Amino acid sequence: MLRRPRNRKAQIVVTAAELFCSRGYHNVGVDDIADEVGITGPAIYRHFRNKQAILAHAVSELCDSFTLATSHGDAAGSPAEALDAVVRGLARQGVERRSLGRLYQWEGRHLSEPDRLRVTEQMQQGARRLRDLLIQVRPELSRSDAGYLTAAALSVLVSPSTHRAKLARGKAELVVHAIAIEVLELRGLPHVGGAGAPRERSAGPMMPRRERLLAEAVRLFHLHGYHGVSVEDIGAAAGINASSVYRHFASKTDLLTAVFYRAAERLSVATADALGAAGDAETALRALVTAYVRLILEQSDMAAVYVSENTNLPAADRHRLRDTQRRHVDTWVRLAGECRTVDSSALVRFRVHAALNVVTDIARGRRGHPDVARATHLVLEILFGGIR
Repeated sequence: MLRRPRNRKAQIVVTAAELFCSRGYHNVGVDDIADEVGITGPAIYRHFRNKQAILAHAVSELCDSFTLATSHGDAAGSPAEALDAVVRGLARQGVERRSLGRLYQWEGRHLSEPDRLRVTEQMQQGARRLRDLLIQVRPELSRSDAGYLTAAALSVLVSPSTHRAKLARGKAELVVHAIAIEVLELRGLPHVGGAGAPRERSAGPMMPRRERLLAEAVRLFHLHGYHGVSVEDIGAAAGINASSVYRHFASKTDLLTAVFYRAAERLSVATADALGAAGDAETALRALVTAYVRLILEQSDMAAVYVSENTNLPAADRHRLRDTQRRHVDTWVRLAGECRTVDSSALVRFRVHAALNVVTDIARGRRGHPDVARATHLVLEILFGGIR
């Protein structure tokens, strides 16, 4: 009789975490996890009572790793050395575990309320530890500004999980570490109170029915997730009975797909408008960043849905939209590469994805009206950092 490997529980957790990240929590069953591990479904229950317990364990392990990394500075010398040690440890973790980075960021919303509160507090404690180290190094910073830069640096450090660009592990760690340090050292951050991103328009009664449905679908998908919302919920929010919804969209999947294509269309138009009058790469990149930041902050719910719900799209649409997104990123990489001629295309691509993830996280964590000027300044510094 074969003995079970002693690390079977760990195998289950790692396998499940990777599946949750690649397919989405609701699209993975216990049997899927068992098949990947090479055991039967019932064998999973020897270790975990259900799928949610596996998710909770996986997220807890990720948070424990984050806590450990933010504690690396305790044994360092000066505050600057401690800060660098923490960032270096987080960069290493972000690259080594890049396939799991979105686990807490997006799939963690499927945790039970007690588990979600616990891991959120744990992550916030680690972020506060990093912020306090930054204030020791840069006492001129207000607590608010230090928190802003810390959050942006953490977005940079987890950004390898958002893309598949290839770079040797050591080089990837170095570039992610360098960008995060550049963010923490950023000077000239605009004061709060500049132009803020307006709230997304509400689905008013004079809006055409199809547009009302799209607007409410975006809002509800963002609040509750695709699987937590029904067609009836969307219709009710839009003031339309369920049977009438189907005159515009054949299914909830069609609604989600329409949301994604609408987001892609708006991005395409904003990009074309930004680049139309530019005469050189630097001017074009600055215009593109300004337009992109404003669009994402204005459409923060749609931007969040675009990132978090793509695993629920039909395969053909998902691949088509992914190609569209790849071409958009390629535009950023081409322009940034013309400005950063000393860097390889792979290094530039890592830097571009770091900048894009910072914008996504600012929009995702928005309170009130995020300052567009601050976010734009931050992203430009990421793209032009170290070359001026």
